[in-house]
Amino acid sequence: MAVFGLPVFGERKEIEKQKIQGEEKEMKIIIVGCGKVGATLAEQLSNEGNDIVIVDKDAEKVQDISNACDIMGVVGSGSSHNVQLEAGIREANLLIAVTGSDELNLLCCLIAKKAGNGCQTIARVRNPEYSQEVHFIREELGMAMVINPEQAAASEMARILRFPSAIKIETFANGHIELLQFRIGANSVLNNMRIADMGAKIHCEVLVCTVVRGDQVIIPDGNVVLQERDIVSIVAPPKMASQFFKKIKVQTDQVRDTLIIGGSTTAYYLAKQLLTMGIDVKIIDKNRERCEELSDLLPKATIICGEGTDQDVLMEEGVNWMDSFVTLTDVDEENILLSLFAKEHAPKIKSITKVNNTTFDEVINKLDLDSIIYPKYVTAEYIVRYVRAMKNTIGSNVETLYRLVNNRVEALEFVIRQSSPILDIPLEKLSLKKNLLIASIYRDGVLIMPNGQDVMSIGDKVIVVTTNQGLDDISDIVKER
Repeated sequence: MAVFGLPVFGERKEIEKQKIQGEEKEMKIIIVGCGKVGATLAEQLSNEGNDIVIVDKDAEKVQDISNACDIMGVVGSGSSHNVQLEAGIREANLLIAVTGSDELNLLCCLIAKKAGNGCQTIARVRNPEYSQEVHFIREELGMAMVINPEQAAASEMARILRFPSAIKIETFANGHIELLQFRIGANSVLNNMRIADMGAKIHCEVLVCTVVRGDQVIIPDGNVVLQERDIVSIVAPPKMASQFFKKIKVQTDQVRDTLIIGGSTTAYYLAKQLLTMGIDVKIIDKNRERCEELSDLLPKATIICGEGTDQDVLMEEGVNWMDSFVTLTDVDEENILLSLFAKEHAPKIKSITKVNNTTFDEVINKLDLDSIIYPKYVTAEYIVRYVRAMKNTIGSNVETLYRLVNNRVEALEFVIRQSSPILDIPLEKLSLKKNLLIASIYRDGVLIMPNGQDVMSIGDKVIVVTTNQGLDDISDIVKER
């Protein structure tokens, strides 16, 4: 089967073509690199009905992923012209290079631009030395996106520390609408409260769009009763969200200081952002050379050379009185245990735990941890969001996409640009899919918390929260007849 004698695994699977106005919504995507991010992208993009080809020099990894995802795999270097031809670069819409080498990723994209027929390219670039040159690199190589996983993860962490009561914060409609996740505490006024009664009892209009209770994910109606330890997602304008948290007596101001364990690249990016926000930063790392390097890079931060996993060191450096605590070592188990230790000695501290391995995510989510960041999911989410945006040219109208609850829930922002059979019909008369909620409608600068009499119209931005995967067009929210 391989024209150039290259090992090839799998067959291009025949996917049932979804169509809007006669146009296919499938995209042909080549993913170079079968690491954690590459495997995650292959799984997610394949599940959305795209034609995926993976490329890597490791035959075993290629075969494992191609078998698991039922996709085609090519063994070889993604920077080889012949390998890219074998992978189908001439027909591809997008090439994503996520190998462990920045330079190799950029070379793959450069060759794809020359060999492909209008193929868009995305490269993962991790070296901080390139962080100031991203715009130049993207423009000169004609790339669609340059993604830095560490910087993206750091930005998510900084956003959380700006609003420490939230586990996760996402924005829609150019920042006019926020989706916030938080956990209900033991003494919360929301404990044992019916969602339909929240407005009257709290006097603050927000919409509850998901409730996570143990292993169960609920897209709730008004009859659901909130319980202690539920993880709840609400949708509201930023000002209303702030008022809501004040009324349920949880912290809304950003943290004053943070203690970071591990002097990784992510720690550097995070510290840089926090210092800009006026937050005091202290970093503990056991490598003296790295500490000296961080001292030069971050002169306003306090850098401690010591063993961050030593309880005595943590107590000596004030973990029990810090506002926030971030664990960024290379060992997941260490990060988890350190966060649990911090919560035990400082119950009100805001903790962020970095986890790379998602094998035991269900167990981890049951632990008393605040925010858990999976860097590979953050990176994959950015790229999947771009792929959905690319589909705008072939019928899709997804403007923004966020994955929640370990990818079990999607929050999507649809921008309605053209007529559709479901427009201008009261929502109560639409046969919506199960486990789907229209969370808000943003129209002419006004946020509408929709009821059954509201309608969707051209020009609206509609936020939909659902456990259904792969919605591309606003018409996808209704059941198929």
